[in-house]
Amino acid sequence: MASRTNDGRTPRDDPGDDGPVGGRAAGLPTALVLTLASALVWGIAHLWAGRRVAGALLLALYGALVAAGLIAWSSYRDDLYPLAGRPDLINSIAAGVVVLAAVWIAVVVRSYLVVRPDGLAAVSRAAGVAATLALCLVIAAPFALATHHMYVWRDTLTSIFKTGGFGGDGRPVDADDPWKDRPRVNILLLGGDAAANRTGVRTDSMTVASIDTKTGDTVLLSLPRNLERVQLPAGPARDRFPYGFTGDGPGTPGLLNEVYEYAEDHPDVVPGVARNHRGPELLKKTIAGVLAQPVDYYILVDMFGFADIVDAMGGVKVRITQPIPYGRNGGVLQPGYRTLRGKEALWYGRSRTDSDDYTRMGRQKCLLRAIARQADARTVLTKFDKLATAAKHTLSTDIPQKLLPGLIELSGKMKDGAKIDSLQFVPPLISTANPDYALIRRLAAKAVAPKEKSAQAAPTASPSTSRPVAAGGEENPVGGGDSHPVSLEATCPS
Repeated sequence: MASRTNDGRTPRDDPGDDGPVGGRAAGLPTALVLTLASALVWGIAHLWAGRRVAGALLLALYGALVAAGLIAWSSYRDDLYPLAGRPDLINSIAAGVVVLAAVWIAVVVRSYLVVRPDGLAAVSRAAGVAATLALCLVIAAPFALATHHMYVWRDTLTSIFKTGGFGGDGRPVDADDPWKDRPRVNILLLGGDAAANRTGVRTDSMTVASIDTKTGDTVLLSLPRNLERVQLPAGPARDRFPYGFTGDGPGTPGLLNEVYEYAEDHPDVVPGVARNHRGPELLKKTIAGVLAQPVDYYILVDMFGFADIVDAMGGVKVRITQPIPYGRNGGVLQPGYRTLRGKEALWYGRSRTDSDDYTRMGRQKCLLRAIARQADARTVLTKFDKLATAAKHTLSTDIPQKLLPGLIELSGKMKDGAKIDSLQFVPPLISTANPDYALIRRLAAKAVAPKEKSAQAAPTASPSTSRPVAAGGEENPVGGGDSHPVSLEATCPS
């Protein structure tokens, strides 16, 4: 007969047994507390049960993981945003998270088995197992959520951004130094209006964001949708319209916002380019010629999908300075601070009732500025799935995946206080029916010139009694023929 201890239990001296060793026994509450402690710091249950070697190894592994995490955070915390643009790395991190979650859960289960009491009644045994499983689920939940977000993010990146490592100029992208010998990157931002009551896409919003790759300082060069007789790039397009674009047949005005769809409908003007790429390709080259500035990439935002992005964010807060008609039933967006839902934001950015195209252009820039400022980390994390789904259905671009880390880093500089200026080529500065393209090119060159040079070259805007109106009725201080860009901070009501 086996000897017994004073409390009547049989000591368990076999280190391989499931129960505690060294004569230490635990009741169910104590076992569950020890299991919880081991979930927080690996090895505690094993050390309590006398399994010193296993406990020390688990504690050392836990300490190594914590130390590695702290070192990685201190070393790479400034580079986390660029890392978010690498789908290959996201895959590796997601796999690592899954492995870590499995190991953590295994530690918790084994910790409970080591300290569980003997001779429990069926109900107590079931309660112990249920409590341990619940603890495992609590541990698994954040890992599962993180893995889900990573795979959704990866799917969004690979759906929107093209594979391959070549930039818009045909040169390979150097992921380690994407802006080498490139003082600026120019991205054409398009707002596409593919409404149900019209055929094709009209690019009613066309802005080149010229970004300083060192500082993140940005100049927004905006062209009105009704600019006439634009010169198309050399080749089949210019051969067809040698004196400027006049549209598809008699009776069409030949506006700049028709170039995109014209290219989509006429493959011969952009030979060798697939549908859904012809429009962006021809429009990029056309606008590059108008401004005499290279256009490296484009981003097209479907304006109706844009409303889904705003809804996914939970709305966007703006200050409205004058009543803006909303909807087709006589609604009005009243002045004041308003949190606009998706359709309201769409009307705010698109309404021309009681105003004009140029007022609308100003509101659109201020709306984009408000969205960029309010899309903080908390909003993105809590609305992640909705934002990702909306983005996939709303955005198209030719930006390659290899360039994403560099662009994300640039966007971080822009959010951290970089200067954002805006120059609109609108009346009275530019006549849309008879544009002075030489003036447009000269002003664009001044706007993007290095600040120390442009400060000497660009004169102060001359006064004007008929100045374009910016967002919400604020006057946009664009002067006469030698106007210079103005800060969005000054023109957007806050």
